[in-house]
Amino acid sequence: MFKTNLPIYLASKSPRRRKLLKQIGLKFKSFSVNLHEEMLDGEHPVQTVKRLALHKSQEAIKKVNDGIVITADTIVVLNQTIIGKPKNEKDAFNILKSLSGKTHSVYTGFVVVNKKNNKKIIDYEKTEVTFNKLRDKEIKDYIASGSPMDKAGAYGIQDDFGAVFIKSIDGCYYNVVGLPLSKLYISLFKVL
Repeated sequence: MFKTNLPIYLASKSPRRRKLLKQIGLKFKSFSVNLHEEMLDGEHPVQTVKRLALHKSQEAIKKVNDGIVITADTIVVLNQTIIGKPKNEKDAFNILKSLSGKTHSVYTGFVVVNKKNNKKIIDYEKTEVTFNKLRDKEIKDYIASGSPMDKAGAYGIQDDFGAVFIKSIDGCYYNVVGLPLSKLYISLFKVL
C-alpha cells in the first residue's frame, strides 16, 4: 500500500477516477479544475493527453499549499480522429454508431506532482477496445439512460450498459475507465 504523510489531491470531477483511487486504498481529497480542453490539429493522441493532463496539473497545483496532485485526461481515437465527450444526444448516437463493430484506442495521460519536492511524472497509457456490432435501439436506450453524456467516446466500460458493447480489450482495463492504475500507483512512489 502507498503511504505518505503528504496530502493527496485528485484534480478531477470524474466519479470513476475517484472510485479507482479509493479502490487502491488512497486517502485523498478531490476538486476540479475548469479548463477548455483544446484539441490541436495534427497533434498525436499521446501528446494531446499528456498536454491536457499537464495543463490541468499546472492549474491544480495553484489550489494547494502542499502535497501530491494527480491529474488526468482521457480521449478515444478512431481512425486518427479524436473523440471526446458527446455534445448532445445526437452526437452521442453518431459516436456510438461510428464505434460499432470497430476497434478504437483509448489514451489516458496523467501527471503526478509532489509540490513539496517538485518531482513530477508525466505518463500515459493506451488500450485497444473492440466493439460489438450495435443495434440502433441499443444505442438509443443507452443514450436515454444519460450515462454516455459525460464520457469520452460516449460509453463507460464499467458498471453500466456500455459494458455489453465491448467485444474485447487489449491493454489496461482501468485505463478505459479513466486512470491506468498500475502505472499511476508506481508513479506515486517515484515522486516521494
